[in-house]
Amino acid sequence: MDVSCILLVTGYLDDCTCDVETIDAFNNYKLFPRLNELLQSDYFRYYKVNLQKPCPFWEDNSHCGMRDCAVQPCPSDEVPDGIRAGSYKYSEEANSLAEECEEAKRLGAVDDSLSKETRQAVLQWAQHDDSSDSFCEADDIHSPDAEYVDLLLNPERYTGYKGPDAWKIWNSIYEENCFKPQNVKRPLASGRGDDGGHTFYKWLKGVCVEKRAFYRLISGLHASINIHLSARYLLQDSWSEKKWGPNVTEFQQRFDEVLTSGEGPRRLKNLYFLYLIELRALSKVLPFFERPGFQLYTGNESQDAEMKHLLLEILHLAKSFPLHFDENSFFAGNKKEAAKLKEEFRLHFKNISKIMDCVGCFKCRLWGKLQTQGLGTALKILFSENLIEKIPESGPSYGFQLSRQEIVALFNAFGRVSTSVKELENFRKLLQNMR
Repeated sequence: MDVSCILLVTGYLDDCTCDVETIDAFNNYKLFPRLNELLQSDYFRYYKVNLQKPCPFWEDNSHCGMRDCAVQPCPSDEVPDGIRAGSYKYSEEANSLAEECEEAKRLGAVDDSLSKETRQAVLQWAQHDDSSDSFCEADDIHSPDAEYVDLLLNPERYTGYKGPDAWKIWNSIYEENCFKPQNVKRPLASGRGDDGGHTFYKWLKGVCVEKRAFYRLISGLHASINIHLSARYLLQDSWSEKKWGPNVTEFQQRFDEVLTSGEGPRRLKNLYFLYLIELRALSKVLPFFERPGFQLYTGNESQDAEMKHLLLEILHLAKSFPLHFDENSFFAGNKKEAAKLKEEFRLHFKNISKIMDCVGCFKCRLWGKLQTQGLGTALKILFSENLIEKIPESGPSYGFQLSRQEIVALFNAFGRVSTSVKELENFRKLLQNMR
């Protein structure tokens, strides 16, 4: 059994002074357990999202036939609460579609059922949502279509969403939003006359650090999502039992060095690069959360205080990481050119956040929107260092603000990347046991 895809992901990362082994030890044994506990709390498990926004770039018919990951087969006029209520009560006219709807519900639909107490609490969260995200096309949380969903009831996992529709999403992201010229072909792009990635990596090495970092962040996000799908794969599906777990074959197809012609280890290194960027943002934003007046408000005073204590513990731990990425290399040099590049960077990422509304699977769309907003929030933090430094110890932070949406997205997105790094350890053990 070839375990090269894991064993070769060692040593130092490009554009960084950090190594994989340091990240593994820090994440898996120090940060991940604490972060996982934080994300179980009420403040971080409920995320408001609009899953009904139309795709702004092309006519989106991908819901049709997506039985395993969408609720589109249930006519909305007959089942008005079909994708919003946990009970899934169908009208008499829709009974004939019950089987299809049940399958969609089980694998891909979003369960947004909330208790009465929680609904009352989240209404009070709205007063904290008073800032916009400059790197993302944020949902209008006051829209009638925007709803709170429980992320713990809707884990990111394999839904069966793949093929041309899923390829179209990622192809649009890579080809139109990663600064790449059209004549430079991506490695393994189907039917594109690939030259083993030689031309692509020659181009990538020659571009500025900002554009190279942008590509690596998107590639790292893509790798992280694929790890989640491989780690929580539907292994057995019957009416008597549903079993989810790691699928080593699926993992190998995406990351094995031989099967991916060398791309797998590069993808995994980009995952670690993404980890460093988001970890750096957490270490930078500590002053915002340290203010005595800041609360993780849910209405449960004792739990809110306990979770803020845990949050600050995580942020201080993030700050203690010995080999942080140095974001000062970004947008340095000529001020006019740097400002222009930063605006291009921001607009390209904002465009990617819009593409998430084109994802055909609602559960995939949910996690895609959350993770892009989380990464966008991390970038906002990194590029707002001067504003964060000026935050007063008490009173409002007028210069720099994070909405509750951004906070929930930031920590859950990093939770996804942290989970991916932890899952790599599990896949490493599974592959070694299969030798």
